[in-house]
Amino acid sequence: MDYQVHTLGNGIRLLFKHAPSNITHTCFIVNAGARDESQGKDGLAHFIEHLLFKQTERRNTNQILNRLELVGADLNAYTTKEYTCIHASLLKEHLERTIDLFEDIVFHSTFPEEELTKERSVILDEIASYQDQPEEAIQDDFESYLFSGHPLGNNILGTDDTVQSLKRADIDNFTAANYNTYEMVFAVTGDYSFDKLVKLAEKYFGSIKENKAIKNRVAPGAPQSQLIKVQKPISQLHGIIGNVAFSSSHPHKSGLLLVNNLLGGMGMSSRLNLEIREKYGIAYTIESNYTPFTDTGIFTIYFGTDEEKAGKALKLIHKELRKLRENKLGTLQLHQARQKFIGQIALAEENRLSLIISMAKSLIDFNCVDTLQQVFDKINAVTAEQILEISNQIFDEQSLLTLLFEPKD
Repeated sequence: MDYQVHTLGNGIRLLFKHAPSNITHTCFIVNAGARDESQGKDGLAHFIEHLLFKQTERRNTNQILNRLELVGADLNAYTTKEYTCIHASLLKEHLERTIDLFEDIVFHSTFPEEELTKERSVILDEIASYQDQPEEAIQDDFESYLFSGHPLGNNILGTDDTVQSLKRADIDNFTAANYNTYEMVFAVTGDYSFDKLVKLAEKYFGSIKENKAIKNRVAPGAPQSQLIKVQKPISQLHGIIGNVAFSSSHPHKSGLLLVNNLLGGMGMSSRLNLEIREKYGIAYTIESNYTPFTDTGIFTIYFGTDEEKAGKALKLIHKELRKLRENKLGTLQLHQARQKFIGQIALAEENRLSLIISMAKSLIDFNCVDTLQQVFDKINAVTAEQILEISNQIFDEQSLLTLLFEPKD
């Protein structure tokens, strides 16, 4: 995972990883997301991400969308609780065209009122679409309960009311307060010389005005254990069990990543899948997930099942959590868990777009990027005692929150 970094005078960083391929993957990441929105401005970061593709000082919507699609490239973007990411995959010869577009939409979008009006309608449809998908909606609702009263609990899309109320002034205020050029990374993986990329980065991003805005992110408090049931017009019960978890810089992060993979991560051999789906045939989908943020994190177990089987599913889930809290992994179990996780990480490197985005986020958060060997070393350093400690902290029944979407009678 060798890489090179160049910092422009305004703080924007270029991150490069060489890859001998005719296909280039690139992204522009800003350390600004839904958690940075002011009260009552839910959905603003995502609203801005949509509007970046609408009109700039030099291009209209069609020109923006066709700039890369006409040469067969793929352009897209997304917003999370902490980041805004624009990314593209393209043929090697079209990199400068892509950099020119990135610079234009990030720094020269004009946000005309007619586009704000149209995009509000699009996002309202997007919100309605997610509400029609209980497996998606329950994730957002769970976070709103887990981080109640905190910006991390806000839906990234916002609500009907907040999206309707967003104005041009809100966009200007948000970008001024959160688009810190020292927390922006332009990242590329492809077959180029680093000198060429530095020249292109200086040409297109070097004259951007410096912004040293400082965020005020405050960590959320601990949740209270509770069971929440919500009736929905659905045919299957959907459930989530979870807790706050470790931050991205916590020394136990690697340990919890390993525990998550063992319990309900990728593949069919996770403990939850073997016990609940394969052994009892209760749930078609059951998985766990750990997402670290800069100052906290979230661990969840999601399942979908018939309503009459929900009670048994919950008992079996808690049985597996209790095993991890009470029984230290044996030497062979720990070795197998490490090897499985390491193998999956190595295979994931084949997805070069995901890799370069992950590297860019790491550069923002830690000012460095771990090599693949350093990642493996951290996993191999996790002990059975640490897994026991982690499990007793994260899976403590006194702090677990459970949310169930139940079919209406």
